[in-house]
Amino acid sequence: MVVLGLVFSFGYEATAGDAGARIGAGAHYWAYMDDIDIDNVDDDGFSYMLSLQYDTGTLLKFEANLEIYPEGLTGTDENVYAPQAYVLLGGFIYAGLGVGIGYYDGNLADDPFYVLRGGLDLELLPRIHLDINANYHFTDIGAIDDAIDNIDSDTLTIGGMVRIEL
Repeated sequence: MVVLGLVFSFGYEATAGDAGARIGAGAHYWAYMDDIDIDNVDDDGFSYMLSLQYDTGTLLKFEANLEIYPEGLTGTDENVYAPQAYVLLGGFIYAGLGVGIGYYDGNLADDPFYVLRGGLDLELLPRIHLDINANYHFTDIGAIDDAIDNIDSDTLTIGGMVRIEL
């Protein structure tokens, strides 16, 4: 436990001035863990992110994202929107858990998805951060589109996001 605390706090010097909100945008490269052999489902691709993050000034951060999946990535014929919420622990190196749900064709997915994330939070310039992360999504795209029946579609994503401190 002590080792985890040291790893997550590496390079982090908390001060009261560190607390605050950050807004940003980025992209994820997706790859399904299982081979999905269905014509209207892409095996991999890009999704796009809008993000609001609150840094408490400690090792704890809260994040709200909107991920936009283009048509074909989830087997749909239009974009899927997925609001997500995360709790992150760490500084320069961080890890966290998230939950989200897909929204498609005026309806929410039947079930939420869960995300395990690890990443690096790099301060490029004062008030400008680059977030490089890897995510494992525990999901079932059958929950988004009933035409695709219960495919085990866990995914691995590699992402990047630029955020500006407000």
